[in-house]
Amino acid sequence: MMARRAVARLPLALAMLAALAGCDLAPHYARPGAPVPPKFPSDGAYQKAIESQPPPASVDWHQLFTDPKLAQVIELALANGRDLRIAAANVAAARATYRVQRSDLFPEIDAGAVARIAHSNNGESSATAVSGTGAGTTGSGAGSGAGSGTGNGTGGSSGTGTGTTAVATGGGTSHYYSLDLGIASYEIDLFGRVRNLTKSAFEQYLATDAGARATKLTLIGETAAAWYTFAADRSVLEVAQQTLKASQASAEVSRQRFEGGIASELDLQSTLTLVEQAQSDIAADMSQVAQDKNALDLLVGAPVSDDLLPVDIDHVTLPVELPSGLSSTILLRRPDVVEAEHQLIAANARIGAARAAFFPRISLTTAAGLASGGLSSLFTGHAFNWSVEPSATLPIFDGGANAGNLAYAKAERKLYLAQYEQAVQTAFREVADALARRGTIDAQLAAQQALTNSARLSLNLAQARYQGGIDPYLNYLDAERTLYTAQQSLAATKLIQAENLVTLYRVLGGDQNF
Repeated sequence: MMARRAVARLPLALAMLAALAGCDLAPHYARPGAPVPPKFPSDGAYQKAIESQPPPASVDWHQLFTDPKLAQVIELALANGRDLRIAAANVAAARATYRVQRSDLFPEIDAGAVARIAHSNNGESSATAVSGTGAGTTGSGAGSGAGSGTGNGTGGSSGTGTGTTAVATGGGTSHYYSLDLGIASYEIDLFGRVRNLTKSAFEQYLATDAGARATKLTLIGETAAAWYTFAADRSVLEVAQQTLKASQASAEVSRQRFEGGIASELDLQSTLTLVEQAQSDIAADMSQVAQDKNALDLLVGAPVSDDLLPVDIDHVTLPVELPSGLSSTILLRRPDVVEAEHQLIAANARIGAARAAFFPRISLTTAAGLASGGLSSLFTGHAFNWSVEPSATLPIFDGGANAGNLAYAKAERKLYLAQYEQAVQTAFREVADALARRGTIDAQLAAQQALTNSARLSLNLAQARYQGGIDPYLNYLDAERTLYTAQQSLAATKLIQAENLVTLYRVLGGDQNF
């Protein structure tokens, strides 16, 4: 009956001690104010950004990148990208670290069993040391033997117990059996040290997870940008090839006219300069297209088949535009900003753990078990034994280690606070830059398209006037070069437009923002 009461009281005592663990020495956390204006710029270059559109509840990248080929390439990148695999491994490691740290909040309960048989041929009494086993468990032992000797013992926080059993061995065999169940040195978290360390580990896990989302967002954006870059460089290559064909035809006409004494050698050599320029550009453009393909393959993590590559920049579907007129508070949902805030919260929790180190650390070791000299009597009431060993450790002199740890934790919090504010400011600058480009790109593209059209018309007129003997050949050659340059600039401007839409998706936080 007494054994049952003791067992019943043990959980109650543990619960009362655990209830005391309610003190938290960590500073109160409040999200720092965003060191940026509440609204994005909305005048001058940002004129288009003031349009009022209600943001959708959710935006998936499939809704933005609607080109079928590009969508397949992004899917491949998400499936094979090594950056994502690295990020996923880091998240798994952070999650495991948190689970390890969280286990300190709960007592570790272990069980052990001992069976010992000893034989002696002399008639003297002997003392036999008996050990209980069990990793991290307080062992206990009690023994009896032939004669009048008995013994019991309990162990410390290492999880083993040792008892001395006096056995009167008048020449014979002694038996000892024990079963133990106990808690190994469980820290009663009165001042929140363990809880703050656990919170810090959890926030680090959340920060790593946010970092993985940022990696995914970056991968989507970089893959789309690389795909559009490949398309634009193919267009530039195609322009150079078309120019080469046209200039070669002109050079052949000039050669015939020169040999016939109609045109001068200056006309011929001038035509050949454009041929050579186009040939040089074709070599450089072919190299650039090959490098673009290599960059795309690296992002995707596997070779991209030719049927998924764009023909040129004129035959692609641009990303859908995101809503305008959004508040700058939307930046707080960007994965990199979320990551920085979780790191700040983790640093704040570590201050609480460092402060708790100045206070006593209370530990509890318990053990309850059965011990008997005979296996048949092991489960009788007389075989039951238990022990409870609370202990307290108060730091008196540590050479300044605790003070140093606290100073380090506070300095670390200042570091992460500055990094968080910098992340918000960087995000604001990136969005503002993208909106500035967005507000002017349509006008630039329209002007560049008009310039290209005018250059093509000028070339046609120059050719007709030259063939009619009105203007010299140099006028025609200048018009041909102007069109060549305008076509190259038009392809580059179309790439800027596509990249700007991709950039807006990335800097606004992608799927996390709506």
